[in-house]
Amino acid sequence: MSDQEEIFHQSEIFAIPTAPPEFKSGFIGIIGRPNVGKSTLMNLLVGQKIAITSPVAQTTRNRLRGILTTEKAQIIFVDTPGIHKPHHRLGEVLVKNAQSAIQSVDLLLFLVDASQAAGGGDRFIVELLEKTKTPVILGLNKSDQQPANFQPIDDSYIQIATNYNWPFVKFSALTSEGTEALQNLLISNLEPGPYYYPPDLVTDQPERFIMGELIREQILLLTREEVPHSVAVTIEQVEETPTITRVWATIHVERDSQKGILIGKGGGMLKAIGSAAREQMQKLIAGKIYLELFVKVQPKWRQSRLHLAEFGYKIED
Repeated sequence: MSDQEEIFHQSEIFAIPTAPPEFKSGFIGIIGRPNVGKSTLMNLLVGQKIAITSPVAQTTRNRLRGILTTEKAQIIFVDTPGIHKPHHRLGEVLVKNAQSAIQSVDLLLFLVDASQAAGGGDRFIVELLEKTKTPVILGLNKSDQQPANFQPIDDSYIQIATNYNWPFVKFSALTSEGTEALQNLLISNLEPGPYYYPPDLVTDQPERFIMGELIREQILLLTREEVPHSVAVTIEQVEETPTITRVWATIHVERDSQKGILIGKGGGMLKAIGSAAREQMQKLIAGKIYLELFVKVQPKWRQSRLHLAEFGYKIED
């Protein structure tokens, strides 16, 4: 089943109801530096893992939509790549996509890491936000990781919010403390609107995309700094039966040495990646999962327009 067929199939299964008069809805862009917890927060709010997370910066590459539907509102979160100084063509695509999200949503949640004071990276994003008319809410994440003397850190962000008259809220996406207040603040800043998606959907991304991301997440977690950003994953084939889903995927790297790391001694690393990814896929798909992984070297793919497009990385409209 192609991605387009899958979306049509989903629309046949789920009906979009008519929203009551007081119902609110809208698109909220989550922006911030790399590793401030954007994907962790979106997963928490939608109640299901749809975005991958890892300790490695720049985990998120695609603009991923997560859908939260309550009795009062439907929020479509747009999780964006961390805004940073790009070092290759892939990085340029990621940052441009994050910047375009600033202009294409109804509300922006500017997420910061409240375990450390505001820095140059945060101020760079503030400068970008100065140029938009989109309303902004400042979210101070990682409250659970703050030091005992946290007030100077909070003050560094509160000063920014005060300068631009932005509402702000402090919370922890990891422990969920304060996230109910965040959710209420977001909804209160949305306009009345319709259901954009069926209430049962948590993402508009097809299953194949999520599968590939779950595999990439395990690569990031298990190899850490040895391979991370040189990796892309493509799902080559999916076969579904009533009892088992068979998935064949290719992991693309840039160098032979990276291929060796991913395969590992006696194929041990590849087996570990496959086993962990299969366990995550099991939460997404009913029935048993058969997963077979291949590793392929594509030199300098992050600099190639052709390979970037082939692997699904393109500048979003």
